[in-house]
Amino acid sequence: MSEHKLEHTTGKEFIDEKADLERTSIILEEEENSPIPEVAAIVSNKDDPSLPVMTFRFWVMGILCSVLLAFVNQFFFFRTHPMTLSALVIQLLAYPIGKFMARILPHGILNPGPFNIKEHVLITLTANCAQGAAYAVDITVIQKVFYNEDFGFLANLMLVFSTQILGFGMAGVLRRYLVYPAAMVWPANLVQVALFNTLHQDEDLAPGQWSRYKFFVVAAFSMFLYAWIPGFLFPVVSAIAWICWINPKSIVLSQVGGSSSLGIGVISLDWNNIVAFLTSPLVVPWWAQVNIGIGFVVIAWIMVPIAYYSNLWDAKRYPVISSQLFRVDGTSYETSKILTKNILNETLYEGYGPLRISTFFALTYGIGFAGLSSMVTHTWLYHRHKLVAQWKQSREHSEDIHHKLMQAYPEVPDWWYATIFFGMTIVAVIACEVWDYNLPWWAVLLAVALSAFFVLPIGLIQALTNQQPGLNIITEYVIGYMLPGRAIANVTFKTLGYISMAQALTFTSDLKLGHYMKIPPRAMFWAQLMGTAIAGLCPNAAVFYSASVIWGVIAPERMFGPTSIYNAINYFFLLGLVLPIPFYYLKKKFSNTWMDYIHIPVVLSATGMMPPARPYHYFNWIAVGFIFQFYVRRYHPSWHLRFTYVLSAAFDTGVAFMGLMSFAIFTSREVEMVPWWGSRYDLCPLESDPFIAPPTVPEA
Repeated sequence: MSEHKLEHTTGKEFIDEKADLERTSIILEEEENSPIPEVAAIVSNKDDPSLPVMTFRFWVMGILCSVLLAFVNQFFFFRTHPMTLSALVIQLLAYPIGKFMARILPHGILNPGPFNIKEHVLITLTANCAQGAAYAVDITVIQKVFYNEDFGFLANLMLVFSTQILGFGMAGVLRRYLVYPAAMVWPANLVQVALFNTLHQDEDLAPGQWSRYKFFVVAAFSMFLYAWIPGFLFPVVSAIAWICWINPKSIVLSQVGGSSSLGIGVISLDWNNIVAFLTSPLVVPWWAQVNIGIGFVVIAWIMVPIAYYSNLWDAKRYPVISSQLFRVDGTSYETSKILTKNILNETLYEGYGPLRISTFFALTYGIGFAGLSSMVTHTWLYHRHKLVAQWKQSREHSEDIHHKLMQAYPEVPDWWYATIFFGMTIVAVIACEVWDYNLPWWAVLLAVALSAFFVLPIGLIQALTNQQPGLNIITEYVIGYMLPGRAIANVTFKTLGYISMAQALTFTSDLKLGHYMKIPPRAMFWAQLMGTAIAGLCPNAAVFYSASVIWGVIAPERMFGPTSIYNAINYFFLLGLVLPIPFYYLKKKFSNTWMDYIHIPVVLSATGMMPPARPYHYFNWIAVGFIFQFYVRRYHPSWHLRFTYVLSAAFDTGVAFMGLMSFAIFTSREVEMVPWWGSRYDLCPLESDPFIAPPTVPEA
């Protein structure tokens, strides 16, 4: 399918992607390439099965890089100025090191030829499984810091391993639906594919035409130089809140135009800020960005201001946007004053008073409820026939050229994944039963069941839009009703339910990358397992703690029950359940119109990263996305297909190396930029006060 045909099938000007990827039927009869233009332009439709993969070079570099990444990220996680190294750094460093090892090692079993692209991919994927600080570590952190408990190394290790690896078993089932079908694009993987190809492949170039490698080097170096401006020299350009500058003393302007508040009109010239929470806008399809933009505007810039300035739930006593916990009078809530042995004391609670949160925080919970229930309805309406057909067809024939090429390699047996899934579930049960997590065995099984139930609908959204709605809210909600007053039980259940799903999709995304790069599935299996195990052995606490209080200590019955001022939030479950239905029938009635692109779960999940994300992050993310995924894609399609994903990788690379150098030279030594007006991160001084409120509201 040509780019021109893809853009103009509907004759519309609003959105240029007729192929709503989630509904694309993949039939390859004439062209042996992917029917998705971006995939066809980036991913090679050839393979060499003779290339060695699990070489000595892979084992050495895979282990060392995984240990380095896991240790550094976990270590820096607890510093005052945290820094995260991504697998992109390993991807770049592994290339020259691999080339060097191939040059100096003696030829033979240790050095079976030139360092090849498949070794490089497998090293990166191994490190990718180890890059994130294990979510279960937060349980240990809040136990020690906030609740004065410590169950010891073995308990922590078993919990970390079970939550990190349990999702691996689910990935084996998800292959049939989220890896094999060509329509499941996983946009973020195309950035990595573009970078691998840039480093390893030669191009046939016209006279005067830049190669992707040259373009990558120039773009990465340029971003490296530029990143010093917002990152160190001139931080104010990270969030230019120009509306506040009109009158810095105005509380209302600070609330409306401040970067820590509603962020209307705030401009960010910092790439790291733009991609901080929503990933790169250069890789997310424009139709998905439009849905996210609609959800963001309706929620953050319409619902929240109306709720705040109408004083819904005493909104004016608290900040416009905050994830902090408050008392009724607007002061901070001290949880220790209502606990006895880390379990809610009813008498102390009655004396101290109920918990309050910002209206924005309450609304984001409600929208989260709606987004979750909408995924169930949406998946049933749009995907039920396709999923059944995919299950039947997965063992019978290939979907596209990439799946056909992968038939050259033996697949991983299902029982390998099943063994991991059931084995890690048993480990989690043992950990929670032996140590006093206050979480009985049936609750562990319920958490795993919730994760398994939602992983496919969430995976469908992520595979198409690069956005992953979370299960953190619903898991907290469910166990909060079943086991109220137990903070550690609540966050443990949440971790088992939420992170098992998130890890399953991380593994599935990596399987898709291996699918694109033609990595033998069994090599992928052992590489992923090794990277994840290393991450568990190298052992966002503020919001995590707040959640443990809201859902665990206070519990949903008091927080959102019939007697709570936030009771109406529960109706969002029903809203999400029914909202996709009218749009489904409207799409059928008005097919081949802009209605084809409305995706209710994406709209409702738009603000899932708020907090900690702020509104101005969304505004700038969508603005950059419009430039590349709409304007450049429509009017410069050749450039878009050739360079957009390379540019995204280059910008990430430049920022990453600037961050490393800045940390080594300045941050680690507590050296700061000489103070001047441009070194401030926000020029709205009133906004820095978390308790600002309109002058009409008397102070508590």
